[in-house]
Amino acid sequence: MAASAMATQKLLNMGTKIIGVGRNYAAHAKELGNAVPKEPVLFMKPTSSYLANGGTIEIPHPLESLHHEVELAVVIGKKARDVGEGAAMDYVGGYALALDMTAREIQSKAKSAGLPWTVAKGLDTFTPISAVVPKSLVANPHDLELWLKVNDEIKQKGSTKDMIFDIPFLISHISSLFTLYEGDVILTGTPEGVGPVLVGDKVTAGITGLIDAHFDVQRRLKPLVG
Repeated sequence: MAASAMATQKLLNMGTKIIGVGRNYAAHAKELGNAVPKEPVLFMKPTSSYLANGGTIEIPHPLESLHHEVELAVVIGKKARDVGEGAAMDYVGGYALALDMTAREIQSKAKSAGLPWTVAKGLDTFTPISAVVPKSLVANPHDLELWLKVNDEIKQKGSTKDMIFDIPFLISHISSLFTLYEGDVILTGTPEGVGPVLVGDKVTAGITGLIDAHFDVQRRLKPLVG
């Protein structure tokens, strides 16, 4: 691995949290029957949910499937608190391709009951992520094509230019609520086309012209509690 790639990958290992941004693409919000938000919808995932490129996404019993959500991940490069939008991009250390795997059945039940999404979003292997792309290699993070295939069939393809809330706004907004530290990750939302993956599927995803990643899907032998 090149020295610059090693340096940015080390950032990811230093992170304290993953902050997801829900419904940040209007078409995705609508496909799930949700209103387009007027301010960012935020949730957290533990860093223990990371899965390196080439790893195996695990579906725990009794679930039959998980939903894929391909996203641009923003990796924070230095401590950020109460950052203004004008300076926000100075706090970006790099970018990655990530999947926000979601146990949709669990999430739907939690939403109906007014409960958190933590289990539906944060189990082990539920944040597959690529190597970190140095910031210097990304000319415009707001004009990137994201794509995802299941068994070589394209399921998601969209552009970061369609994000409702852009990266400077997200960094400014989130850092006004929670201090961001080196290696923390913001998952910036997913374009439309989310859907299920099953045991035995193969998932490939990427940022066109920058990076791609691949993951197998298998059964997790230990069942969910409760």
